[in-house]
Amino acid sequence: MITGLLILIPFLAGCFLLLVKNDNAKKIALAASLVELLVASVALVKFSGTGEREFAIYYPWIQSLGINFSVAIDGISLLLVLLTTGLVPLIIFSSFNKTIENPSLFYSLILFMQMALVGVFTAMDGFLFYIFWELALIPIWFICLLWGSGERAKITFKFLVYTLSGSLFMLAALIYLYLHTYGAHSFSIDALYQAGRGLSASEQTWIFWGMFIAFAIKMPVFPFHTWQPDTYTTAPTQGTMLLSGIMLKMGTYGVIRWLLPVAPLGVEHWAHFAIVLAVIGILYASTIAIAQKDFKRLIAYSSIAHVGLIAAGILAGNVQGVQGSMIQMLSHGVNVVGLFFIVDMLESRFKTRELHAMGGIRNVNPQFAVLFLIVLLGSVALPLTNGFVGEFLLLNGVYQYNEWIAAFAGISVILGAVYMLRSYQSIMLGETNAMTVSFAPLTGSEKAVLIIICAAIIAFGVYPKPLLDIAEPSVLKLVEGFKLAIGK
Repeated sequence: MITGLLILIPFLAGCFLLLVKNDNAKKIALAASLVELLVASVALVKFSGTGEREFAIYYPWIQSLGINFSVAIDGISLLLVLLTTGLVPLIIFSSFNKTIENPSLFYSLILFMQMALVGVFTAMDGFLFYIFWELALIPIWFICLLWGSGERAKITFKFLVYTLSGSLFMLAALIYLYLHTYGAHSFSIDALYQAGRGLSASEQTWIFWGMFIAFAIKMPVFPFHTWQPDTYTTAPTQGTMLLSGIMLKMGTYGVIRWLLPVAPLGVEHWAHFAIVLAVIGILYASTIAIAQKDFKRLIAYSSIAHVGLIAAGILAGNVQGVQGSMIQMLSHGVNVVGLFFIVDMLESRFKTRELHAMGGIRNVNPQFAVLFLIVLLGSVALPLTNGFVGEFLLLNGVYQYNEWIAAFAGISVILGAVYMLRSYQSIMLGETNAMTVSFAPLTGSEKAVLIIICAAIIAFGVYPKPLLDIAEPSVLKLVEGFKLAIGK
């Protein structure tokens, strides 16, 4: 029942906003997202943490094809459901100071996307997973197209083509697995797991690439990343937050939930190559970020670097790597939403994102300087911030896989500090100029969003045990099954 409510609440609220065209659309959307967060909190309280699936709903859908509406939550799903239900209210609340054209449509699309994201993270049927995967694309595409800036039509079309093309590869892999399920064909996740593990190594190679390309585009991983910087830059702030904070986690989640268990021999054979691609992406994106003058574009490239490390940790195929990826997905989601919100605050005041045009804001508003610094330190993985926990585990997992790859991946820590601290220096330090001297005080909603994000950064950095405990049983079960399948 809980899982059903998590999918149903944002869907019904989105339909209400779409049909009623209410003037208080943002307040209704915020209320609905808070109710969704409350239901997720109930799931957290009732969750036993045994590594088994809980709150399951199973309803026959298209029985002749073995397709069922099957959803459930385990430790891996729960963390991402909490991330989604926790960030969406902040994303909606962050827009309260903005005048948005056609707000009913805008907020209904956000809620529809939340519904699809929760569906992706809880689906236990391959066809249902694919449906939710595609449904998540539609709202964000309209958000970017209708409320974006610059050459949004051209850029969002590229984004659409990339993601749809990747999805077709995944669909082909799922159908191939479906045709190799035993007995009556089924899209059940367990049936697909069994079918995948029963395939030869060469067949699993095709399954690996079919799924990996779809997931790599969504994350994105080098060289499938070219849609991301432009899309993040032209999208409205709330769209960028959804893309970077939650939607890219669909790709990393897909690797954990589907790729490792379905094609273990394919992963074993091609993981080294894929990890090298991820590390190349880390170094490439970090280097490009250093050269950026547009702060929003800098954050977009930094996101590629962070996600590259997450992908490398997952594909390392050990407990530390997968556990680190779970924590880092949450940390990155919180941190990157905070950073893009700061970009939006600066742009709304100065009508520019150029680093060289700013400076000295600390002299005008020291409170903002402190909050900005906390978000930044979480992003560069300072000890006692949330970013440190996941990054430490990820580098540990990659090191167990290969010391040299870990050494190159670890360079991202240094490069990340370079571009983030330099951007802080350009924006906050030095002398004020004619533009920054009139920096407007923070509004109540701006303070609330930043304080909540900073509290999460510190709390989960100082005491990450609750998050680790939620995911650990499911991660152990997954990694043990993966190692057993490859004979280790």
